[in-house]
Amino acid sequence: MSENKRFQLGTIGALSLSVVSSVSIVICNKALMSSLGFRFATTLTSWHLLVTFCSLHVALWMKLFEHKPFDPRTVVGFGILNGISIGLLNLSLGFNSVGFYQMTKLAIIPCTVFLETIFLSKKFSRSIQLSLCVLLLGVGIATVTDLQLNFLGSILSLLAVLTTCVAQIMTNTIQKKFKVSSTQLLYQSCPYQAMTLFVSGPFLDKFLTQQNVFAFRYTPQVLTFIAMSCLISVSVNFSTFLVIGKTSPVTYQVLGHLKTCLVLAFGYILLHDPFNWRNILGIFVAMMGMVLYSYYCTREGQKKASEASVQLQTKEDESDPLIGMETGAGATNDVALPISPIGKADNDLRARDYNR
Repeated sequence: MSENKRFQLGTIGALSLSVVSSVSIVICNKALMSSLGFRFATTLTSWHLLVTFCSLHVALWMKLFEHKPFDPRTVVGFGILNGISIGLLNLSLGFNSVGFYQMTKLAIIPCTVFLETIFLSKKFSRSIQLSLCVLLLGVGIATVTDLQLNFLGSILSLLAVLTTCVAQIMTNTIQKKFKVSSTQLLYQSCPYQAMTLFVSGPFLDKFLTQQNVFAFRYTPQVLTFIAMSCLISVSVNFSTFLVIGKTSPVTYQVLGHLKTCLVLAFGYILLHDPFNWRNILGIFVAMMGMVLYSYYCTREGQKKASEASVQLQTKEDESDPLIGMETGAGATNDVALPISPIGKADNDLRARDYNR
């Protein structure tokens, strides 16, 4: 199996794992918070990250992956930034209406595109931009209802969008810059994310819910759902870093909106949540945008791979001395050199498949 095929299968596996685990944890957390009254989202996220770190530590002990230390300042800053972005998203939801919070999540994609274009010189074709607009329109129709604005909520939403975009861009760039895997990066940054939320979580949750997480009545049913949520979160956190590392922050956000549509559909089917024509139309439009985005990304990826293959072939031909001999350019002292029969075999050797 070629390297390109293995990469494609790995990407499909990462995307599938992310969708399945994320939809599962949303349904689990919805039952935990809505039905059982456990509404301490930030504290629960810190427990997720602690369980993820412990699981990865066991995997390291079993030698399932290799520990690869790199720049400590980058790791600490990245971990704390991730923790802050999660806290700000929760505060944004607490200070804004649900509709405005959904608009905040929609703003992450254009903000990511803007930051990558300005600071990383990344180019997005008009086809990609159009498909993203269709996607955002569909998700907006399906999820955005009321739009109640307030100054503090707007500032928190702006900060949440910026920190989330930067954290996701860093997830991709760190893996490429330091040549670390998603597992290695998650293992090293997880403790700092967890401690940031573990310390701030109880205060944020008490401020938002007017309840104390330590005074909550933990019944066996609540503990069971918390344990399920923490176990599923290991897969969610791992697949998040894996998807961003293999694709891009924008693709991860597109995948996130696919999860939103699936959660709406599963909520209607399994939990009998309210569903109307706006939800159906929005999901349909969003799915069209996702199909277009996938199509254009695949087409442009194949085009870039083909161009890179041609460039590599050209460079090798220019640097190959046998080419000069075959064309007579390698002649010295005006004496013609005989053409070796090795030319055909060499051409066969040069006809290798270069993959990006």
